[in-house]
Amino acid sequence: MPLASKFVVMGVSGCGKSSVGAAVAARLGISYIDGDDLHPPENIAKMSRGEPLTDSDRAPWLVRVGQRLAEIDGPVFIGCSALKRAYRDIIRDEAGEPVCFLHLDGSRKTLSERMANRTGHFMPVSLLESQLATLEPPGPAETAITADIDQPFDQLVDALVANIREGRS
Repeated sequence: MPLASKFVVMGVSGCGKSSVGAAVAARLGISYIDGDDLHPPENIAKMSRGEPLTDSDRAPWLVRVGQRLAEIDGPVFIGCSALKRAYRDIIRDEAGEPVCFLHLDGSRKTLSERMANRTGHFMPVSLLESQLATLEPPGPAETAITADIDQPFDQLVDALVANIREGRS
């Protein structure tokens, strides 16, 4: 039995939501949407200045992420930090159907190294601490798969694909 047909690839900045999400989606023949593209311009500007988003900043974005899931008929993956349970609740409510969260978890060292080495992204390394402080990992009552990003990329993708195909959370 599948966990869901709507998937949110979640985690703090630098965990690989876009690259892992796109690879898992491609392997399964499903579309991937980068949730960063759904942020209001004000949010991008704020984060670019090194200012963390507030719950009220995030609310319209989270609603849009959930609505985008609902708009697509059939399976879809979307990248979204979804850091708090309340944020994931908004997404689930807007999606109108079960959502499985793929939580990409990693060490502070790995995350900061990845953020420092990427180019062309609006999120500065200085915001990692605020994201880690905000993060509430998915709990047992949520449909979620947690994967450790401190492993080779292909191994991470293989593990996520296997868990999804086997309906394991």
